[in-house]
Amino acid sequence: MNSFQLYFRLGLQHILDINGYDHILFVLALCAVFIPRDWRKVVILVTAFTIGHSVTLALATFKVVNINSDLIEFLIPVTIAITAFITILRPKPSSGKGISINYIFALIFGLIHGLGFSNYLRSLLGKEASIWQPLLAFNLGLEVGQLVIVAVFLLLTSILVGLAGVSRKEWTLVVASMVFGVALMLMLETKFW
Repeated sequence: MNSFQLYFRLGLQHILDINGYDHILFVLALCAVFIPRDWRKVVILVTAFTIGHSVTLALATFKVVNINSDLIEFLIPVTIAITAFITILRPKPSSGKGISINYIFALIFGLIHGLGFSNYLRSLLGKEASIWQPLLAFNLGLEVGQLVIVAVFLLLTSILVGLAGVSRKEWTLVVASMVFGVALMLMLETKFW
């Protein structure tokens, strides 16, 4: 297996690993308002998150930024809770032509999430002569993993909302409320003070 494949797989595993469910929760909180026909919007959301995640992952890997890891581990569930709470308050996607607040959340909160994995990735990349290709491969793996999560979620949404007749608003509220509850528990477990 070459270096690109190895780091691609690491990125994929990072997002799909059940022990790293904080990323899964964040993606679900972002996507809870969407149904399958909104797949383009969801792909943009996921990509915005990956861009934010990639920027701080690269900055931390190059030691341009260094933020207390306990603070970051607390802020990650805060970002999840905020996103879920906003979804609870607005359980329908914005109908305007402008940029939805979810896109801004995805990008900005992706910055915070990227810092959460930087120490581990930095230790792995320290063995590489050039870290650009592994960093790119890792982030592409992350993107593909998120798209897998979204595809499964949208399929489930299609079954429940489209076929079983569950109210779209109720489904969104259930998903966002469950994510919010888990995020609150994570915040209590990871308090940094």
